[in-house]
This record gives sequence, C-alpha cells and structure tokens, in this order.
Amino acid sequence: MKTLFGGILLAIGALIAGASGLCSLGVLIAGMSGGSFGSAIPMVLIFGGIPFAIGVGLIFAGRGLIREDDEDRH
Repeated sequence: MKTLFGGILLAIGALIAGASGLCSLGVLIAGMSGGSFGSAIPMVLIFGGIPFAIGVGLIFAGRGLIREDDEDRH
C-alpha cells in the first residue's frame, strides 16, 4: 500500500513540478524578449517557485515511501 501511495505522490509531484517549471521558463523567456529580465525573476520565484518546491517535496516524499516499503519487505 505504501508503494501505491508513494507512486501516486511521485506522479503528482512530477506533474506539478514539471508544469510550473515549464511555465516559469516561458515567463523568463518572455521577460528576456521584453528587455526586463531582472524584473521577471522575482515574479517567477514567487509564483513559480512555490509550486515547484511543493512538487519536488512530493517527489521526495513518494520516493521515501517507496524505499521504506522496499526495506520493510526485506
């Protein structure tokens, strides 16, 4: 059961981190084309960094649950 829940957390975390990372990259590229690259960085860190950090946290939590279940089986 831990492996299933860990896999679900891993998948959700990858989707969240991937989507927010791609969106943040798009905003940075758009900021570079407008010439205001410096002003785009704080906005990207606030609005894109928080969901990215949550996604990465879910990935690590899922990996931890999967590894814990593997250790319990042996």
